[in-house]
This record gives sequence, C-alpha cells and structure tokens, in this order.
Amino acid sequence: MVLVTGIGGFIAKHLTAQLLAAGHAVRGTVRSPSRAEEVRLAMQAQGLSTERLSFVTLDLERDEGWEAAVQDCRFVHHVAAPFPLVQPADREALVPAARDGALRVLKAASGAERIIMTSSIAAMMYAPRAESRFTFGPEDWSDPEWSLNTPYVVAKTRAEQAAWAYMDEVGRRQNLTAINPGLVLGPPLDAHWGTSLDVVSMLIQGKYPAVPPVAFPIVDVRDVAALHVKAMTAPVGGQRLLAAADTLSLSEMGHLLRTILPQNARRIPTQPLPLGLTRFLSLFDKSLATLKPDLGRYPVADSRQTTELTGLSLRLAAEAVKAAAMALSGKTPH
Repeated sequence: MVLVTGIGGFIAKHLTAQLLAAGHAVRGTVRSPSRAEEVRLAMQAQGLSTERLSFVTLDLERDEGWEAAVQDCRFVHHVAAPFPLVQPADREALVPAARDGALRVLKAASGAERIIMTSSIAAMMYAPRAESRFTFGPEDWSDPEWSLNTPYVVAKTRAEQAAWAYMDEVGRRQNLTAINPGLVLGPPLDAHWGTSLDVVSMLIQGKYPAVPPVAFPIVDVRDVAALHVKAMTAPVGGQRLLAAADTLSLSEMGHLLRTILPQNARRIPTQPLPLGLTRFLSLFDKSLATLKPDLGRYPVADSRQTTELTGLSLRLAAEAVKAAAMALSGKTPH
C-alpha cells in the first residue's frame, strides 16, 4: 500500500498511474470527495483497473485523519502543495500550510519505510547571484530572506528545510527523499491540470504580444512520476533529487511552439520584453510580479547525481513542451 497526498494534482495523477501499473495498491488523499471520481476516471482512461485505488478526504491544515491515512502504507509520497499563479501580498503567507502540512505527513508516517516529498527547484535556485547564467545542484538552497523571492519560493524552501530538520531530530533522515522538479510540463492525463501547464497554454493562445525575459529548467511530468517510483527503492535515502533537464527561455519556448503548432504560429509570442520595462510592468501586473526573482536569469540544472543514483535519464525539454502543446491545443484550460 502506497499513500499519495494531493492525488488529484498533475504530478500525482501520473504517479498514481505508474504505481497502479506496477501493481501497487494506492490510497490517495483528496480535499473534497468529488476529486476522487475525477482521479478514478483518469486512471480508467489509461486502461488501468481502479480496484486497488482508494481515497481518504483530508486537509493538510488539520491534524484529523492522518494517522489512519498512513496506516499499513510502506511508502508515502507527499505531493500535495499550494501553487497559486497570483502570489499573496504577504511573503510568508503560504508557509504555514506548506510547512505544517509536510510535518503532519512526516509525523504520521513514522512507520513508513520511505517518505518521498515533492519539493521544487524553487527551494534550490533563488539566491542572490552575480552572474545571470548559472548552474545549480542538489547542494544549493534558495534564500527565503532574499527580497525578490515570492511567497511560493519562501514556502517551498521553508517547508523542505523544516522536513529535513524534523527527520534529523527524530533520527530518520535516511527515510526521507526530496524530489525537486523544474518547470513540470508534458501531457496531462485529463482536462484538470496544474498551474505549470498554464505557461504553455498562454503562449499557444497568444495571451501576451511579447514574453518576459525569463528561463526555466524543464522536466517532463512522466519523468517526475517515474523518479518518485524509483525513489521508493533506489539508494536515495537522505538525498535531494534534482529533476530538471535542459533550460528554455520563454522566447525559446515560443519559437519551439511555432514549429510544433504552425497553425498557431502567428499568435505565439517570441519577442522578449526589455528587462527594464518588464521590471516596471511587474509593479502593476501581479502575474509578472511572480517572476521578479527570475527576470534576466538563465539557470542551468545539474541533474547528473539524480541519474547516477536512480538510473533514470530525463527527457529533453523540447519533448516535454511538445507533449504539453499537443495535448493542450484545441482545449480550454480548467
């Protein structure tokens, strides 16, 4: 039996499909019972039996029910996390839910053989740097005190730091593995996908005439799910696994999408906005304000250790972008 928190999410659905296909029984946490049927239908659409799939309705911000949820679970995947497209004004606003939710899961799962926590490159690459192009790896941490950091970056960093501190405190560091994905693209399993695919969706629809000067290391959702499965048994206890392939700027992504969807080419933006203008506009546009720590930077992820420890080679960013674009074209985001 494997527990998957936030089973209705983009990554979690792919993870669940891979776990079921491998013969595991899966228990998923949902915030509302309606999400359970959504996940069940997504699995059936993949040709998977849902006989060994069950659900519990739980809230990461409440203690009730977590002990029962992890009972008999050999492995726990803590995937659930808030990821708002528009950030709250208070930079610490998302911390309590992210940090306390992670600690609830870790405390309840004291008997689990391994807990795999979905963190993010947001907890690794956001610290002041002199150079605009830089490489980061699993030993790097974001600086929650950096003034440019968004509430999401602060929350992901503090939550992962709190998780490691707690596992050190109880002498169970080797029972935790963190997975830190880049911008997660690739094909959704149904019409309910996470915020990350909105980037591709907005480019395809030509929501903006030009793109902000930002770049992200990208990973395919199928690889993120596969890495979670491998982390259950690979020698990765106590490790942070950086899951990101090559980097694409939004301008590069726009050029790529024009070749993938030539029928949309005229409306897909490729022209980068000038850096100074973007910084000025971010004072008024909340979605641009979210990108403040990314402006003018080109981060490159060093995922070699992840491949060495798990044997998993990550798909190239172009493949993840193409899979997302083909799935999203002609669809309306939910």
